[in-house]
Amino acid sequence: MKQRTLAREVSIKGNSLHTGDAVTLTMKPAPAGHGIVFKRTDVHGSPELRPRIDLVGDLVRATTIQSGHVKIHTVEHVLSALSGCGVDNVIIEMDASEPPIMDGSARPFVNMILQGEPVEQDKEREYFELDAPVSVTRGNSSLIALPCDHLKISCTSADDRGIHTQHLSLSIDPEVYQSQIAAARTFTIYEDIEELLKLGKIRGGSLDSAIVLRGDKIISKEPLRFKDELVRHKILDIIGDIVLLGMPLKAHIVATRPGHAINAELTKLLYAKLQERKSGGGKKKAPTTGGPMVLATETSLDIHRVLESLPHRYPFLMVDRVLEFKGEEEIVALKNVTINEPYFQGHFPGNPVMPGVLQLEAMAQVAGILMLRRTTTEGKTTFFMSADKVKFRKPVRPGDQLVITAKLLKARGNKLATAEAECTVNGQPVSSAELMFMIVSTADVE
Repeated sequence: MKQRTLAREVSIKGNSLHTGDAVTLTMKPAPAGHGIVFKRTDVHGSPELRPRIDLVGDLVRATTIQSGHVKIHTVEHVLSALSGCGVDNVIIEMDASEPPIMDGSARPFVNMILQGEPVEQDKEREYFELDAPVSVTRGNSSLIALPCDHLKISCTSADDRGIHTQHLSLSIDPEVYQSQIAAARTFTIYEDIEELLKLGKIRGGSLDSAIVLRGDKIISKEPLRFKDELVRHKILDIIGDIVLLGMPLKAHIVATRPGHAINAELTKLLYAKLQERKSGGGKKKAPTTGGPMVLATETSLDIHRVLESLPHRYPFLMVDRVLEFKGEEEIVALKNVTINEPYFQGHFPGNPVMPGVLQLEAMAQVAGILMLRRTTTEGKTTFFMSADKVKFRKPVRPGDQLVITAKLLKARGNKLATAEAECTVNGQPVSSAELMFMIVSTADVE
């Protein structure tokens, strides 16, 4: 596929989200191989910055790049639009430190790019095609990049209370991006607004440019553009943040509660692998062979065997014991919920409740153990990929015993599987979901 630039110069004006400043952003054509470059015309000498992961600074509710004293804030929507539209080479001139927020989505930038008419150039586009899984975990958020012959993103978005849980999986190309992703607006939690203002953020924010979540209510100046607009915006941000890799990516990214900080961590790992490949370094690890990690003769697992079966550790191990295997298709496990769990310090003081997303994680870990028992999987681990039909029925509190059951619905060979899972307390259902996960070699996970 050929590289692309714009046929003509185009501009857009508006106010920025975090600084609140008025700004004019202009995109200009650039030659093949030039890449994407930001230019601060309001600073002496009009310094240029390339959006690269090694220039990333502040990641609080936005992605900021910085070189010396020159910064550009909130680059993710512009970069997402350029990547989504397949534009490789462009000069972006700005007369302030932050692009305009517009309506909080990437749609105004997509319209701007289309007005500039993307055109092919005489140089082939180079891709970074991932050849082994890469993963990163931060608290209850995780991102996994898996080998794939195109860019695909499977994302689960959720707030701490598990009220606004959404999931979507899409293969990304210009048509899909423009019709399914670009219009999704940014959003924030109502309770976070005061703290963000204290940090000097969102000074230009309003309901004209964001969705606000307050409890189970969604506050928006216009109706939702998609019923799952929140997770679509998370995908929009991921696309923008991985542009910092410096090369178009071919991979399947599986994201659970992503954000700019963890997106940057994944991009750093990908960047390190890219540099290693360019230098010709890196040795392939010897494959692991042997029998199954969870033996078919085992009818239950104590905590020691659970630790041998799962890579998770404190504070993210959500299984204390496997009570029973019912053949190869069903499992029953236990999670003791105690006040010593670290998340109870903030969720919530005076009214501790186990976050729904951690119940979801517990179900995924139990289902993963079941899959490991079905086949020869020594040296393997499971990666949670997606959740569907998620329901949270009752709060889970300290002192509860969470009984987790999982039943395989279907499996594709020894790599992909779908399971239905349920959490109960005292025999009463508290949460349930359908889960998809993948088995990969632990030797390939970095």
